[in-house]
Amino acid sequence: VQLQAFGGGLVQAGGSLRLSCAGSGTIFSIYGMGWYRQAPGKQRELVAAITSGGSTNVADSVKGRFTISRDNAKNTVYLQMNSLKPEDTAVYYCNAERWGGGIRYNYWGQGTQVTVSS
Repeated sequence: VQLQAFGGGLVQAGGSLRLSCAGSGTIFSIYGMGWYRQAPGKQRELVAAITSGGSTNVADSVKGRFTISRDNAKNTVYLQMNSLKPEDTAVYYCNAERWGGGIRYNYWGQGTQVTVSS
């Protein structure tokens, strides 16, 4: 499974960005997908996740500002980020995970930098 994340960049506080993560090499729709982020000196944290069935959850820190969605026909998961804050600055990673036959299948994309200036 290959995941490629893109869409990051530099934006002013209050602005918006949409991240995309394109998957290939597998049946994308059977995977749960997630966006994580890692700021300098901090641990990687889950930002938002969407199941194969389309159920979503987002971290409290981004609730009401970030939305995760997926388009299985395009093998792509999105993270719409609105009202961005400087504390949202991090490298954002997409993740694909599923369980099958007691085996965990887990894959990471390469990360895309998001920088929010104050």
